[in-house]
Amino acid sequence: MASGGGSSSSRAWTQRQNKQFECALAVYDREAPDRWHNIARYMGGTKSADEVRRHFEQLVHDVTQIEAGRVPFPRYMGSYYGSAPAPVAGAGLDDDMAAATRTKQYPKFQR
Repeated sequence: MASGGGSSSSRAWTQRQNKQFECALAVYDREAPDRWHNIARYMGGTKSADEVRRHFEQLVHDVTQIEAGRVPFPRYMGSYYGSAPAPVAGAGLDDDMAAATRTKQYPKFQR
């Protein structure tokens, strides 16, 4: 995802930095003057204004790719015994079909 090369502050973002970035975006919306400088300051000086702007642009790109269906579905390792994970009841079904599926699988939980 959003990472750069070169300087030490350009390395991949940590989970903590991503959370700080998320909070900063909530504080400084797109109408805020000097948005990227303020977000960089909010990050405690670990990232520059240019780095936070590029990180945001990369996240927007990633979301666009996901929403367009261009990101392949991840292949998960499966359970402890190596089998594929069990399907989720009602996954991909509308509410009525999902409820009917749950009722068939778990009859004592009927609505």
